[in-house]
Amino acid sequence: MKLRIPPRSRDAYMIIEALVYIGLLVALLAVGYSAVYRSIDRSLALRRNADDITAALHAGERWRADIRSATVSPQPTASAPGLKLEFTTPRGQIAYRFETNGIFRRSGSNQWVCLLSNVKWSAMKVDRRKTMAAYRWDFELLPYQKNNSNTNRVHPIFTFLAVPQKTL
Repeated sequence: MKLRIPPRSRDAYMIIEALVYIGLLVALLAVGYSAVYRSIDRSLALRRNADDITAALHAGERWRADIRSATVSPQPTASAPGLKLEFTTPRGQIAYRFETNGIFRRSGSNQWVCLLSNVKWSAMKVDRRKTMAAYRWDFELLPYQKNNSNTNRVHPIFTFLAVPQKTL
């Protein structure tokens, strides 16, 4: 009597097929991880930009409120550390200055307070009109860069105009 050996079944996975499936899974996971990482990185850059823009708008509105309340004509002057704008209001003497990537404000004889950081350049000028003098403040924020790739594609440049309420 001969023993019959049953035929081999092709239903089982071979080791090579298992390795191919594992390789495909690893490749899909790597692509998914890189997409999630890029979206998180860009989300953080967007959050930083939004925070900087909000801070710039608050600083600009504060500057405009100070200019509107000026009782003596503001005069921009070039000081040793940078540009300076001084004027008198009913609350006392107020001064603004740009120095080392920051806008600083001083009220009275108090210390200088950093009103805005990460500033690339700033200019405060008198903008003469026919019957009055308006004041203009332009500045640009520094972009964020990571690993020599520019994740910030927007370089916000701000312009604020203010006119004192009283005729100076």
